[in-house]
Amino acid sequence: MALLVNELFYSIQGESSYAGFPCIFVRLTGCNLRCTYCDTTYAYNDGHFMSLDHVLKQVSAYSCSLVEITGGEPLIQKETPELTQRLLAAGYKVLIETNGSLDISLIDARCIKIVDFKCPSSGMEKKNDFGNLDRLSKHDEIKFIIGSEDDYRFAQSVYSTIRSRGLNNLVHFSPVFDKLSLRVLAEWILSDHLEVRLASQLHKIIWPSSTRGV
Repeated sequence: MALLVNELFYSIQGESSYAGFPCIFVRLTGCNLRCTYCDTTYAYNDGHFMSLDHVLKQVSAYSCSLVEITGGEPLIQKETPELTQRLLAAGYKVLIETNGSLDISLIDARCIKIVDFKCPSSGMEKKNDFGNLDRLSKHDEIKFIIGSEDDYRFAQSVYSTIRSRGLNNLVHFSPVFDKLSLRVLAEWILSDHLEVRLASQLHKIIWPSSTRGV
């Protein structure tokens, strides 16, 4: 059993509630979406096959207990659930970042799923599977990447739906890097008294000239 892996590296977690912590990243190749602002287009096709044993061995080379499976879109590879289970069995805390278009129930409930629902400026809004709201575990997180006021209003509407359904999952509002300022987004959030987390891409602040491996 093998996975198509784009890169495997050790860095600082830049997003989610785990931002700032050292983390091992397993970036898988392939994505079913084509967001207008995508910053990992190199992961669409570029990669090499690695057995699950090889991935686990590479991960174990780092002295770190936090692992994120990302992409691309990791759920398009059928071996991803098995990778998640094996990492959990080995004692790692596991995050998986997914684009909100595929069924997250395929992933072990112990894994922390970060579901990135797409706003209109992504061009992929119609691909959202809001059935995933029914599949969330309490520790899972929701993210909206916001590039405009229209995106913000869309995210605000979905956020209202989330809270009206009694879901208390952490919700992140993150600006599209170099398109919408943190200050503007912060002012919108404060004006509407939303209980969301203003998120930045910390890794891009630390390594602004790097394009991959961070």
